[in-house]
Amino acid sequence: MKYLAVPVLALLLACASAFAQTAPPLQQYLIEREIKGAGAMTPAQLRDAAQKSNGVLRVLGPDIQWVHSYVAGDKIYCVYNAPSEALIRSHAEQSGFPANRIALVSAVIDPTTANPRR
Repeated sequence: MKYLAVPVLALLLACASAFAQTAPPLQQYLIEREIKGAGAMTPAQLRDAAQKSNGVLRVLGPDIQWVHSYVAGDKIYCVYNAPSEALIRSHAEQSGFPANRIALVSAVIDPTTANPRR
């Protein structure tokens, strides 16, 4: 049994290494969704929308992740992690939510960005 463990371990490590090399890195995207009356949606309507989105995400798999969204006026701004814009568009099509604009996030800043680096 001791001799079998070494080849099996080597095989598992090789598979994990190959997967790590082929899995595309996740990038962060900002999606603008124009939805008339979005800001007036009730908590129940927002919950239903979130459940619909989550259902599609489950089908699409772990390569796409919904981080959070902001509801403002007639728009919803969503932050997603995904390997490509195409996967974001696929989620939009399958969920029935528009993706009017999709932008790759190049940087995130906040008040601490003003502090000198140490």
